[in-house]
Parts: sequence; structure tokens; C-alpha cells
Amino acid sequence: MKNIHSLFCGIILLFAGAMTAQNSYIVNDENLSLKTEVAGTLTLLWNTINGEYRYFSKKDSALIIELTNAKENGSYQNEFRQTLASQTSDAAIETSQLKFTLPSLRKFFNKYNTAADPSFNATAAPLKPALRLGAFAGITNSHFTDNPTNATQLQIGAELELIDRAKLKRHAMVLRLANTFESIDYNYSAFQASLNYRFKFVMQPKFDVYVNSKFVSYTSFNGEFVNEEAAAPEPVVTPTSGDSFAVPLTLGLGADIALGNGFITVHLDDLVGINATNNGEFPTNLQLGYKFEL
Repeated sequence: MKNIHSLFCGIILLFAGAMTAQNSYIVNDENLSLKTEVAGTLTLLWNTINGEYRYFSKKDSALIIELTNAKENGSYQNEFRQTLASQTSDAAIETSQLKFTLPSLRKFFNKYNTAADPSFNATAAPLKPALRLGAFAGITNSHFTDNPTNATQLQIGAELELIDRAKLKRHAMVLRLANTFESIDYNYSAFQASLNYRFKFVMQPKFDVYVNSKFVSYTSFNGEFVNEEAAAPEPVVTPTSGDSFAVPLTLGLGADIALGNGFITVHLDDLVGINATNNGEFPTNLQLGYKFEL
């Protein structure tokens, strides 16, 4: 059991070690940690800060300028187009159709740098993985076990989420660790490590809503077996424990709500089990947590 726990902790550390490099910059007296998307005569920097995408440009050794797109009276002002038109006036590259998104800005910066520097090598946009680490706590009724009294149990855990905001912004892969504690009414506890896939069907600047699918899980449990048919005055209770790998294919819902430098997370997990049998009770698997980007 300890070896299994150590294995999954090691996986988390391995993923964390591969996190995207960031550097600190001072922009308008604001200390920001930014990622370099395109490096050249005109450099594109960006990050998500308080749940908001922010983009910056830097030409040669000049000061870093933030690219803005303010919204007034329901209309976007597109100030970033004027800023980039000024910075690239020596190449006269069209900005009127430029979108305020990372892929569109990346393409524009590559186009200008190629025109300004014949030695510039504009490569195709690579995957830009990023990691989010979170913790959560909540309640569960362990409805994929017997749980004869439908008892509610405490559950805590952690998750490591792998995302790519450039090419696969609606998709995420998650390594999730959860520990369920026995309650007064149900002598059952379990540790579970699972791999999950998430599809974000609602994406807004401040929140996402997604379907969570658990497709592989390892569970180690302790409980008791009650033999009510045994030839004895009282049912025979036998302690039991074990572990198993499974492909449960369960579906649930989740939401991320931007707050500070991270996100509040709300999950209603395991609503449906395609390859898992429940005990007939309605699932009560509700968790509240917080996660931040590494």
C-alpha cells in the first residue's frame, strides 16, 4: 500500500518538474510572471492572471507594452491592433482582422519577425502543456459499494490537471487521488487513484463547466463483510480488505471559477457508471476545492 502511494506521489512530482518555464517582468510597476510564446525582433509574452488572459509585446530592447482590448458599452475597443500596427509600421502588416487570442497573435508575431529578420525560424505552434495542482474535500455515499444505510462519508484528495490552452483548450487530462474515510454508520474506507478526461462544454473568461470521465482507477479498501445468513444468533461480521484496478467509465460534472491566482473547483462526481454497478442509491459525491497553475 505504501509503495502504491509513493508511486502516485512520484508521478505528481514528475509532472510538476515538467511545468512550463516562466520569467518575472516589471510592467507598469506590476510584477508579473510571463511565458514567452514567440521570441524575435518582436516578442510575444503572455499568461493567465486572476483568470484573465493577458498579452504583452516587446520590440528589441524597448519597454514591454501590454496589449489591451477593453470593452465599453458592449463593444470591444481593439486597442491592441493600434499598438501592434505602430510596432510593426516598418513592415506594414495588416492588423484589422487580428483577433485577441493566443493563436492569432502568435501567427501575427511570426509573420512580422519573418519579414523583419530573414534568419527568423517561424515554427508551427507546438503544444503548450500547463499543469494545475489542486486539493479538495467533500462528501460521498460510496454508492458503488454496498453501503446498506446510504451513510455519508468524508472524502479528501488532490489532483494534477494537464491542459493546453492553445490547441486543446476544451480538453484536460487529470490524475486524481482521493481518500474516503469510514463513518459511524459505515465501516468502509478507501484510497483511490484515477485517470480522468474532461471536456469543457462551457468556457467563459471567469469560469468553465465540464464533463468529467473517470476511465481508469486503482482502489485500495478496508471494510467488513456482514453474513446475515450465518447460523448464529447475530449476523457474522468479518473484516475484509483488498485492492483492484478497474475501468469504471463514470461520468460527472465539474466547474472551475476564477478566484485570485487560481480557481475554486466544484465537482459532482460519478453520477453515472457505464461499467460500474451502483447500489441503487442516488450518488452524493460532492467536492469543493481550489487549484492553481504551476
